[in-house]
Amino acid sequence: MSQGQRNDNETDQRLQPLLGLVAVSAVLATVLSLLNTPRPPRSYDDLVMVLALILTITVSASVQAPIRIRSTTHAITWNDTAIVIGVAVAPTSWVVLCTGVSLAILSRVHRTPPIKAIFNISKNMLVAAAAGTTLTLVDWVWPPRGLDQMIGLVALAYTVAALVDEIVAMPVIALAARRKIRQQFSANWDLRLVGYAVRFVVAVLTLILLKVDVRLLVAIPPLALSLHLTYSTRVRARAERQAWQDLAHTTDALNVVDINAVLHTAVAQAANLFSADEVEVELRESRRTVRGNSETVTYDGFASQPSTVNGSVIPMEMKGYDGSHIGMLRLRFRGPVKLSEREQYTLRTFASALCTAVRNASAYAELNRVAEEHAHAAAHDALTGLANRRQLLDRGAEQLGQRRTEGVVALLLIDLNHFKEVNDTLGHAAGDRVLIQVAERLRGAVHGEDLVARLGGDEFAVLFHGLPAPAVAAHRAETLLTALHEPIELDGMRISVEASGGIAVAPSSGGMTELLRRADVAMYQAKRAGRRIATYAPTRDTADLGRLSLGGDLPRAVADHEFTVNFQPIVDLGSGEVVAAEALARWRHPARGTIDPLRFLETVERSGLLPAFAEAVLDQSLIAVNTWREAGFDLPVAVNVSPRSLLDARFPGSVLARLRAHDLPPDRLVLELTETLTLSQLEVVDQVLGQLRDAGIQLALDDFGTGYSSLSVLSRIPVHELKIDRGFVTAMETSAEATAVIRSTVDLGRSLNLSVVAEGVESEPQRRALWELGCAAGQGHLFARPMPAARLLAALHQGAGGRPGTLAPALHDEGAVVRLSPGRRPGPRRAERLPHLPA
Repeated sequence: MSQGQRNDNETDQRLQPLLGLVAVSAVLATVLSLLNTPRPPRSYDDLVMVLALILTITVSASVQAPIRIRSTTHAITWNDTAIVIGVAVAPTSWVVLCTGVSLAILSRVHRTPPIKAIFNISKNMLVAAAAGTTLTLVDWVWPPRGLDQMIGLVALAYTVAALVDEIVAMPVIALAARRKIRQQFSANWDLRLVGYAVRFVVAVLTLILLKVDVRLLVAIPPLALSLHLTYSTRVRARAERQAWQDLAHTTDALNVVDINAVLHTAVAQAANLFSADEVEVELRESRRTVRGNSETVTYDGFASQPSTVNGSVIPMEMKGYDGSHIGMLRLRFRGPVKLSEREQYTLRTFASALCTAVRNASAYAELNRVAEEHAHAAAHDALTGLANRRQLLDRGAEQLGQRRTEGVVALLLIDLNHFKEVNDTLGHAAGDRVLIQVAERLRGAVHGEDLVARLGGDEFAVLFHGLPAPAVAAHRAETLLTALHEPIELDGMRISVEASGGIAVAPSSGGMTELLRRADVAMYQAKRAGRRIATYAPTRDTADLGRLSLGGDLPRAVADHEFTVNFQPIVDLGSGEVVAAEALARWRHPARGTIDPLRFLETVERSGLLPAFAEAVLDQSLIAVNTWREAGFDLPVAVNVSPRSLLDARFPGSVLARLRAHDLPPDRLVLELTETLTLSQLEVVDQVLGQLRDAGIQLALDDFGTGYSSLSVLSRIPVHELKIDRGFVTAMETSAEATAVIRSTVDLGRSLNLSVVAEGVESEPQRRALWELGCAAGQGHLFARPMPAARLLAALHQGAGGRPGTLAPALHDEGAVVRLSPGRRPGPRRAERLPHLPA
């Protein structure tokens, strides 16, 4: 059963007891009136009186001012006038019975519904009994003696009749109209009061004329008719004025921007405005139907269901100002209803206002949808649907402001390893599908309040919120990266996704920008160390804010020669003889003292002073080589090359010019390249390296074995020397894997006719183990720390054990026979590392 049916049934159930009470009261009143005035009509005059009463009451009941409530028409009649006149001139029982007969005849003629007929007859019989009983109680006798007495007593009887009429009729009308009884009593009370006064005057005048001369009654009908027309006109004017006010209020209520509010308001307001049992609004474009009454919406959906209100349906098309069809508005009534001309015009006006409101709300909804799409696009990644950098920064800033009460905030930065190979091999469409699946896995693995974002390319971020302790971030990060470990199915292929992650806990200052920077630092630390996850450590952060201020000091540093070079010797592991030196730059800052290259090299590389810095370092290195040669120690020098220098086609010419300026052969210079150098894929880099090698300059591959593609880099770069990373040397005493890497590197160098140098030699056991594995040369604190060129020259003169040119005793006595590992070669005449040599 629908909501509308329930409401109607509830109304009927509440009306039935009240109507039954009225009917029973009418029967009791009739019985009492018969007991009080039992005299039946006996003479011809009595019969004439009865017929006159029936005719008068019938005529007075036929003169009506109709008022429609839903499908039922209620009327303001002259019944009370005829009844009061009747009880004044005839016995009460006659008037009560004549009232019932007259109204029964009218109900039959007009085919009034039974329930309405019973109520109307019962109510008026009660009014007649009340008025007659009142006159009986005051000893009324017709004709009365004096005019004043007549007017007073008739006024009393009429007042009682009017009160009974109001008390009986108003609750029934209020229930039928679904209004409050108090509200029904207060509605148009002034018009009702005027109507009672007019009808009372007519009743009094009629009784006066009957007393004076019956022939004067011919003046009553014209008077009553004129008064009735005047009163009806006022009632209609009041009703129309109220209708226009209600229409204005209704159209104002439609002035909202939410389409649901518009439709629901239209249903309720139209039900009140047109006193309809049900109102239905059907939209053409969306096929949406909203149906209800003044109290509630009974249906709202897109699959239209039939209405349960059977009877009259008054449709009205909703047309736009351009003639377009928006939908239909339907008024439903349970009985036959025909709208007046004024109501039809009101309906057209309401439909037009509703059409405008629907269009405005639809336009607003579309604008709101577009705005939401733009807001979503501004805060989300278009490919994966994850949050983007902007939303990450905004959410992070918000959470950083709440962290004192909401727990620890941490950020995980994730970068996919070798993702470029997926794009290059399978195409960008396949790469996009991989990114989408990675996003789905991350989204499914995070906790409810954690935010997953894509920052661009193959870089993702996860913002952890409300952590109980910083260590929990590492545990969650491990879970997330484990979720990416499972292979991804792509066109029948299984692709493994590897990722590196950096974790940073929210700093005390710097906000999200600093948190993002720290996570980025940690992520690249993980990549460089070959680990899956790294946590940010301030001691390993070489990109602090203080370094930024160094950029402004660079021009002065180059002009004032603040950059100096120290040298660390490279030693033949077997004999202890120095075979080369690596140059390391230092910045002697006048205010900050000595600054390590890790703190200023990146700033130099990004500045426009890179070539000048490189020439200054190269000049000092080549000057040292000449100094050592003049003293009898012909040692080459090794200098690290910045990747940016290899992008400059002028770099080989600049290096050769410096060699010529210092009158040194090219093979006295070794340029060290980073093994993880990705720029080697570029054509200009290949050309620069080819020119350097062709000119006779030696090339070394630094930190060999720590990158992702050592062999592929080695096959492209024409190097002469491999340098084993210090991490393997440190771990070789406890790690079989590290020893295996060193042995493989030595064998590879032997196969390719390349020299091999071990970095980070700190102890004699390490030196001997390296030598026994076939590594010919090494450098480290066992032999010497970095020192100025003059101090190194003094150390060479002094020698170890009185042997000039050596820094360590030999592993075997001179002239002894030593069984070497197969393929061992004497130590190379090479050098060690100098700060990056930029272009």
